[in-house]
Amino acid sequence: MRSNKEHWDEIFATRQDNELGWYEKEAVQSFKLLNRIPDWEKSTIFLVGAGTTTLADELLGRGAKLIINDISSEALEKLKNAIGEKCSGITWLCQDISKPIRIKLPEVNIWIDRAVLHFLNDEADIKGYFRNVDSCLKKGGYALFAEFSKNGATKCACLPVHRYSANELSERLGSSFKLIEDLDFTYINPFGDQRPYIYTLFKRI
Repeated sequence: MRSNKEHWDEIFATRQDNELGWYEKEAVQSFKLLNRIPDWEKSTIFLVGAGTTTLADELLGRGAKLIINDISSEALEKLKNAIGEKCSGITWLCQDISKPIRIKLPEVNIWIDRAVLHFLNDEADIKGYFRNVDSCLKKGGYALFAEFSKNGATKCACLPVHRYSANELSERLGSSFKLIEDLDFTYINPFGDQRPYIYTLFKRI
């Protein structure tokens, strides 16, 4: 049986970005929520499952400092090549974000997850993920999630997904996080299929 890393390495090694079901040319919804955060451009942002996202380059272009993680080394190599000379200021991490983080990270102001958490189905993995949110994100920081909503698809990339509501995310984060905004968004993937998402922004209080 293949590991999660092998599964994602194969996907990123064999497909172009516009062949990925989650590919976004522009991360419009993410920026809609980021713009609710004062002076976010001065922040250290943790992209917890970056893949080959264009969001990384856009955030760097606005002045943000980045910590970039993905379970797939193939994805990270592609992203490094796409970003080019701006790579030097980035903290790179290659691991399953549900497991304890192996290195000491810079203090995180903003945690961004677009379509990572919903791939965790085992309760122990989900709890491990939220322990990382709790340990990495500073008080007064923000967490932005974009996950399949309760009426979204039940599978993605041939894997089952755990669909979310704003209420479940609030419960899992706990009382030290305040929901700032939630919005429903139907993403049209590169194949023309509809994918209902829930976007949420929380502040750690």
